[in-house]
Amino acid sequence: MTELRNADVLAQRLAEAGCRHAFGMPGGEVLTLVDALAKAGIQFHLVKHENAAGFMAEGVWHRTGAPGIMLATLGPGAMNGVNAVANAHQDRVPLIVLTGAVDAEEAETYTHQVLDHQAVFAPITKATFRLSQGAVATVADKVLAIAEEGRAGPVHIDVPISLAAATAPNAPGPRRVAASPVAPALGTALDEARTWLGAAKRPLMVIGLDALRERAGTELRGFCERFGVPFITTYKAKGLIDERHPLCLGAAGLSPKADAILTPLIDSADLILSVGYDPIEMRTGWRDIWDPARQLVIEIGAETNRHYMHQASLVFVAGVAPTLAVLEDVTPQDQTWAAGEIAAAQTALKAAFPTDEDWGPAAVIDTCRETLPEATLASADSGAHRILLSQMWVTHEPAGLVQSTALCTMGCAIPLAMGTKLAAPHRPVVAFTGDAGFLMVAGELATARELNLPVIIVVFVDASLALIELKQRSRQLANTGVDFGHHDFAAIARAFGGAGHRVQNRAELRAALEDALQADTFTVIAAEIERGAYDGRI
Repeated sequence: MTELRNADVLAQRLAEAGCRHAFGMPGGEVLTLVDALAKAGIQFHLVKHENAAGFMAEGVWHRTGAPGIMLATLGPGAMNGVNAVANAHQDRVPLIVLTGAVDAEEAETYTHQVLDHQAVFAPITKATFRLSQGAVATVADKVLAIAEEGRAGPVHIDVPISLAAATAPNAPGPRRVAASPVAPALGTALDEARTWLGAAKRPLMVIGLDALRERAGTELRGFCERFGVPFITTYKAKGLIDERHPLCLGAAGLSPKADAILTPLIDSADLILSVGYDPIEMRTGWRDIWDPARQLVIEIGAETNRHYMHQASLVFVAGVAPTLAVLEDVTPQDQTWAAGEIAAAQTALKAAFPTDEDWGPAAVIDTCRETLPEATLASADSGAHRILLSQMWVTHEPAGLVQSTALCTMGCAIPLAMGTKLAAPHRPVVAFTGDAGFLMVAGELATARELNLPVIIVVFVDASLALIELKQRSRQLANTGVDFGHHDFAAIARAFGGAGHRVQNRAELRAALEDALQADTFTVIAAEIERGAYDGRI
C-alpha cells in the first residue's frame, strides 16, 4: 500500500466532502498540495489572480453545494486572495483557503516572503489553522464543519512546506459527519408563535442568506402558500422561491425606488417572519425597519442576533425548514391582505422599473432576459447596473443570479460566471459587468479560453464609475476620479481568443446574444450606453 503524505490526507478529506474543483496560482511552496488534490480527484484550475480564484470557487459552490477551494502560495499569493476571502466571510460562503507556509524552524532565521498568514486571515475567516503532524485529518474535519455550520464562511489552513510532503503517521479515521439543522424545542415560545401565525391578517416574510444556504425553497413556498404570506428576499436569496410566484415582492435592500414601495408594506404588517434573514446585505435604511413595540416579529436564523440592526419578539436559532414544519400546525386565515395591498405593490414595482425604453441599461437587461433561455444562470458585478439588474432579472431558482451583496466587491461577476459554467457546463451562463469591473479582471479572459468556458459577458459601457458618479452629483460635488477611457472591449475579447461584439441598440444586442449561444468560446458584448443613463432608474 502506497504511503500517504499529509497533503494526501487533507486532499482526500476535501474530496470526501464533495469538493471537485480548486482554483489558484501555485508557487513552489504548494506544489505538493496541488499534486495531492489532483490524485484525490480534485481538479486544480490555474487562474491569473488569486482574487478570481476565490470567486470561481464560490461559483462552483452555488451549483454543487460543496465548499469551494482557493489555493495560494505564501506571501504575495496569499495576500492577493484577501479580498475574495473577506467577500466569502461577509457573503457567508463556505470557502476553504489553503496557503503554503515556510516551516516554523526555517522562519526563525529566514525572512524572504515570510509573514503571519494566520494573523492576516483571522479577522476575515471563521477560523484559521496551521497543520501539524498527526492532526491533519482532524483539522480537515474541523475546517469542513466550521465552514458550513451555523452561518457559513471561509476557513483558512496554513500548510508548512515539509509537512505537506511528509508521510502521514497513521491511517486517518472515519470523517466526522456534520449535524443537520434543528427545529425549535416544544414549549411556550413555539406555542406563542403558532398563535400569532394563526391570527395574522397581514403577515409578511423577509428571506435571506441562511435560507439560501439551507436550500429551503420548497418548504418556504409551501408555507407561504398555506398561510398567504407574501415574501421579500435579499438580493442573494433571489429565486429561492421562483420570482414569478404570485406572492413574490422581489428583492430589496439596495434600490431606493424598490424600498420606497416595500417599506410601507413592512410598516403595515401585523406579523413579520424574518426567515434566514441576515441584514449584512442591507443598507442603513433597513436599520430597525420594523417595530417590535407595535408589530409581532418572529426571527428564524442560524445564529443569535448580535448585530442589533433589527430586533424581534421571538427568536429561534434553528434551521429554516425544520422550524417552518413545526410552526405550521395551525389553521390559517381565510384571506390575508384583504385590501389588495400586495397586488398594488407588485404593480407599482413593475411600473418603477419599466422595460420599454428604446436603449439604455434597462433595455440591455430586458433584451437579455427575452433572448437568453429561461435556464440561463447569471452573475452581476457591483455598480449601478447591479441595482437595476437585481430588480429586473426575474430569477427562477436559487443562485440563478449570483453577486457580491455584503462586501459588494467589484470584479466578481466574470469569475463567478466561470466557476458556475465549470459546475454547470450544459447551461447558458451570462456575466453582467460594468466597464470598470471588467477591466479589473480582464486577464481572466485568458483563463476562460484555456478552460474552454463559453460564458457570455455583457459589459455596460459608459466610461465612468456610474454609481459613484451619480452619488457625486447628488451631493453636488465636482466630477473627480470617476471617468476613464472608452476602450474597445470587443477587441480585447478577440485578443484573448474569444468573440467580441459592440452593440448600440436592441437588434444588435439580440443578434450578438444569439451568436454567443452558439459560440464555442467566451463572448464579450460591449453594450454602449449614454453617460447618466441610470439617473432616476435605481
